Amino acid sequence: MASALCALALLAALAGPLCLRLRRRPGFVTGRDGRLSTSTALALAWTVILLWLLLAILGYGLTAGGGVAYFRGADGPLSTLTTVYLPLLGGPYVALIAAKAVVGLRVEHGTLAKPAARPTDSGRRPLRELIANDSGRTDLVDLQYVALSAVTILYVVLFFLADVGGGLPRLPAEIWALTGAPAGAYLVNKLAVRANPVITHVSLEDGRLTVEGGGFAPDPAGTPTLLTVDDIPLPAGTDPLKGALTATLDPTRTPPFTVVVTARGLRSDPYRYESPSKPAVPARHPAG
Repeated sequence: MASALCALALLAALAGPLCLRLRRRPGFVTGRDGRLSTSTALALAWTVILLWLLLAILGYGLTAGGGVAYFRGADGPLSTLTTVYLPLLGGPYVALIAAKAVVGLRVEHGTLAKPAARPTDSGRRPLRELIANDSGRTDLVDLQYVALSAVTILYVVLFFLADVGGGLPRLPAEIWALTGAPAGAYLVNKLAVRANPVITHVSLEDGRLTVEGGGFAPDPAGTPTLLTVDDIPLPAGTDPLKGALTATLDPTRTPPFTVVVTARGLRSDPYRYESPSKPAVPARHPAG
């Protein structure tokens, strides 16, 4: 029991200050668009967990474990490090590096829109961004990646605390698939996602509707970008400073209403604009 309490104290000492730092200034775990990066956050989480395991085992071995002899032998406390734990860490890092490369190349070649996230009043980013796409809708692939990784981390932590003296928990070698397979699906999703327009913010002032986001460029063949409000098309212009779409809204049309942008034949997720006193959110509709 004492060993488990000491291990928990060490985990708090490692993760506590880091979580407080990231809460105030999350730049370390944000992507190029300013949103929380799922792959970066999970890679960091696994790094902290593995570092905690190694330090806790080191502390136990040099105190209650009896010294250097504790680490020797084929069945020593670190015997499963290379067969189980490094693969568990490797999946998220492969996903992190590959996703950054894929997104960077696609943005550079214009096959993916990554509009910058709007800053928040507090400077913090909502945790929901870890499981949401750029439009704010929950992404099933991101959700399963985060959920399965969280369950695997919990599994490792609880089994270790149950027997700190046993070293790294003897988990099945195949458990790496709980991070490797979701990481692979996450990466494939980055490759497969279409370059749909993305609406990040809608504002209405004196009858002038402004739609911010990305991927609004018209078709090279000359097909104009279409802006609709509740399925009614509006003549839209472009704000040269923000790159946003602008339109004049009929005074009889009042919030709430749903805004959609169609560019190059691709349709954005519906964006529900509420009254100015309420935050505007992406519209919810059945998946598929």
